[in-house]
Amino acid sequence: MNVAKERRDSRKKRQVRVRRKVMGSPDRPRLCVFRSAKHIYAQIIEDNTGTTLASASTVVKAVAGDLQSSGNVAAAKHVGKKIAEQALAKNITQVVFDRNGFLYHGRIKALADAAREAGLSF
Repeated sequence: MNVAKERRDSRKKRQVRVRRKVMGSPDRPRLCVFRSAKHIYAQIIEDNTGTTLASASTVVKAVAGDLQSSGNVAAAKHVGKKIAEQALAKNITQVVFDRNGFLYHGRIKALADAAREAGLSF
């Protein structure tokens, strides 16, 4: 079996397992994180209506303008800070963290820690 396919399938299994337990509600929406090789994305989602309340990523010019590289831990910290600022502007202080099948390590952990330091709690 192809190694890339095994890795992708393993992530999908973790994603389904985590998503069974993690649901965003109006009082505590879900902070969903996606990471690719070059970028990292974060969204705050209210699952009952399926709406995105806030989003930040290294693709957006407002975030990417300050960065030298978009695929490292420093970029993830910057995105975590930005998503927390947007959430606090909309009076969202508590979220449920959805790591989206990724291991809680490296860029995912850096984004979560930066969001906590900026004022979000989960």
